[in-house]
Amino acid sequence: MPFDCPSPENDLGGFEVSPRFREIIEQRIARLEEDAMRDEAVIPLLDNSDHIRRQRRLVDAQRAEAARMRRFLDRAKTRFPNPLIAL
Repeated sequence: MPFDCPSPENDLGGFEVSPRFREIIEQRIARLEEDAMRDEAVIPLLDNSDHIRRQRRLVDAQRAEAARMRRFLDRAKTRFPNPLIAL
């Protein structure tokens, strides 16, 4: 089931994510976008119209997921850990 971020009008303060989690999501976005480019480059090599259709759907799904994750990160705040030494 897809997860959509709240719209700015309905935003209840947003999400806080750790720097490590943000980095993992950014890596996943980059991987999805790279996979979409690679999978799109294969389309001209396919002969079967069903294969072409499925390949296009795959590329669309990869790009949609990357965009969804990017929207999530745009709305999320990065939570920084408390300092270990009291100042």
